[in-house]
Amino acid sequence: MRHAVAPAESVENNYFAVTNLLKICTHCERLSKKDLGVRIPRPLGNGPSRFIPEKEILEVSKVDARTQSIFEDAFAALGRLDNISLVMGFHPQYLGSFLRTQHYLLQMDGPLSLHYRHYIGIMAAARHQCSYLVNLHVNDFLQVGGDPKWLDGLDEAPQKLQQLGELNKILAHRPWLLTKEHIECLLKAEEHSWSLAELIHAVVLLTHYHSLASFTFGCGITTEIHCNGGHTFRPPSLSQYCVCDIANGNGHSIHHNDSLGNHELCGEVEVLMERMKQLQECDDEEASQEEMATRFEREKTESMLVVTAEDEECVPSRDISRHFEDPSYGYKDFSRRGEHVPTFRVQDYSWEDHGFSLVNRLYPDVGQMLDEKFQMAYNLTYNTMATHKDVDTSMLRRAIWNYIHCMFGIRYDDYDYGEINQLLDRSFKIYIKTMVCSPEKTTKRMYESFWRQFQHSEKVHVNLLLMEARMQAELLYALRAITRYMT
Repeated sequence: MRHAVAPAESVENNYFAVTNLLKICTHCERLSKKDLGVRIPRPLGNGPSRFIPEKEILEVSKVDARTQSIFEDAFAALGRLDNISLVMGFHPQYLGSFLRTQHYLLQMDGPLSLHYRHYIGIMAAARHQCSYLVNLHVNDFLQVGGDPKWLDGLDEAPQKLQQLGELNKILAHRPWLLTKEHIECLLKAEEHSWSLAELIHAVVLLTHYHSLASFTFGCGITTEIHCNGGHTFRPPSLSQYCVCDIANGNGHSIHHNDSLGNHELCGEVEVLMERMKQLQECDDEEASQEEMATRFEREKTESMLVVTAEDEECVPSRDISRHFEDPSYGYKDFSRRGEHVPTFRVQDYSWEDHGFSLVNRLYPDVGQMLDEKFQMAYNLTYNTMATHKDVDTSMLRRAIWNYIHCMFGIRYDDYDYGEINQLLDRSFKIYIKTMVCSPEKTTKRMYESFWRQFQHSEKVHVNLLLMEARMQAELLYALRAITRYMT
């Protein structure tokens, strides 16, 4: 016999179903409190992103059947649909590739146990103080049977994981310092040794979550209401808007592409398109190899002088800093001291010719998935720029990708680095460097200050490029060090 739901229980169930949708106004909140005697959480964020109006994000998933299908598959596999996926939904082709790769790294057969995988995700995200990703993987870690004691701090985790701390630190902030000796320490640690296959899995996870932290901060991803830091029980501040208005993006925020802004910035896109056209026309005049090398070194040096928000010291909370060692270590230290970043020539060690096969050999199928994801982000185009159609954006995409690699000391012999200064202005470079090197310092003002006439979907695409270029740069240094150890 089926259990009948009592009227009061039914009301309470319906109440929780409704509050989870975040569409409760203050009047309803007061009534609910009175009737049920429960405190109602109020979302701290206005939708999945602090930078992008919620309506724009929701419209994408409603209109695009493919996006809807990917969302449904993700929900079925994970039991949730996180805000990162919702924002990536602007680009369903990429989102599908991203989710397949992440699912394989975290859930499918592989060298590392499930709880180790989530703990490594926590370590990597904590390095950039990304509480959003840390909290996500703390929950997953516990769900797959991880020992809660490990969450008290890295020093409570097994020695084997603690030894990964140095690799995590260097990869996140100064990957050019990684040597075969670092790899040897991990592979020859007696009873705490890593196997080569385990280490490859760990390296891919570390680079995945360092770069995903960049995307999280770069898109202003907000915490879901049911997670730590995603809600409050305080009453809303006095204003003409109720909570359900704010949750639906009807507050005082102004779209960064408002008509006044477009009037003031008239021509920004056209100027960029004209520069692309001029560079394409000058393509025949090839510079000498010496001149190309000089231009790279000049751009690399200039990229070191681009200032991030270093004055705003980001001191990690105890909740975050306990998951990693040496909190003072970061990219900022290197730029202050003006250390020389050695040049890494892609012709000597590339993803296509070396890294891909090493990953695929030691962790089958992952090399293929990563390659597809890199290619997807790099080649993705709708042939548009703001309101202009039928535009070839390949030159711009290549400049962005190569600028990030240049900041990490990686040089492509066949690329003219003089193009970067023509196509990327200073505000854009500041945004790129902050998001890639010190993502926790990324601000809404930085996001709004570059490409002000462009659509939010185009800025999200830029962030996908930045994320994947950063991940590949870290991977190249790690895989080169592993290769040197093996030979």
